[in-house]
Amino acid sequence: MRGEPPAWAPAPAAALLEEAADLLVLHRDFAAAVERCEAGCDSLGPGPGPGPGPGRESFAEVKCSLCVVGIQALAEMNRWREVLSWVLQYYHVPEHLPPKVLELCILLYSKVGEPQVMLEVGSSWLRAHANQRLPEFGSLLELYLAQVLLPLGRFEGAEELVRGCAAFDSEQQLEFLGTICESRCRWTRREETRSAAEEQQDPATETLLGVLSQKLLTMLTLLRRALSSMSNHFYLLPYKKMLLATFLLYLVVVRLDPASPTSLPFIYKLVQLFRQAWAAVLSPIHRPPVRD
Repeated sequence: MRGEPPAWAPAPAAALLEEAADLLVLHRDFAAAVERCEAGCDSLGPGPGPGPGPGRESFAEVKCSLCVVGIQALAEMNRWREVLSWVLQYYHVPEHLPPKVLELCILLYSKVGEPQVMLEVGSSWLRAHANQRLPEFGSLLELYLAQVLLPLGRFEGAEELVRGCAAFDSEQQLEFLGTICESRCRWTRREETRSAAEEQQDPATETLLGVLSQKLLTMLTLLRRALSSMSNHFYLLPYKKMLLATFLLYLVVVRLDPASPTSLPFIYKLVQLFRQAWAAVLSPIHRPPVRD
């Protein structure tokens, strides 16, 4: 008489994995696929006891596959922010993540432009001595460098990680360190180019602003003379509205595009200049005395 299988036997979880894969690929019911994956992981429980064996390998394989399908389903629903916390609820610490799950997480967060999410997780996994003996370790370290550390400019951390890796011989370390050095040089050139472009833009901005300011001052000076000569008749006119209309007309004449990002500093400074000129225009104008 055949005895009952152990509680950790993956048969129910394997059936749920098959259902989840069908829901993901055939029916594209991503929410239901995630539910099946969660049910499958929960059915596995804590797993078999310590030590190698076919049961342990089957358990780990089914659990990893359930998480892979779950990650893909969450990403399809644009719930990628939940992925890392979702897998860690089943593996508890980053060091226990299967290589395939870690790889998917790195690729996912790199693709959505959030590689910093994987900084601590990837570092913890790669520094674990047990993981350094895995055949996937070298490719995962290269992926972590290329997709996380180097895009974030963490060159010192990358060099420290490579030098502290006991799984690499001197030749492999030199190869990785050369890759880091090349990336650092490209990063430095980009920063220098950006700084040079900003330095060239500032003098041009000040020169153009000076020309525009001089033109505005000339127009406001003429307007001030006209107002001064006609101060006895202009007390009923809205001075501020007239000056504002002149200022807006000036912007049209010089063809300043408010939608252009480079025009924003001009407009701001010209507004300040307009306020100062407005105060100067009104100061010499004598309004008629208020009648009782």
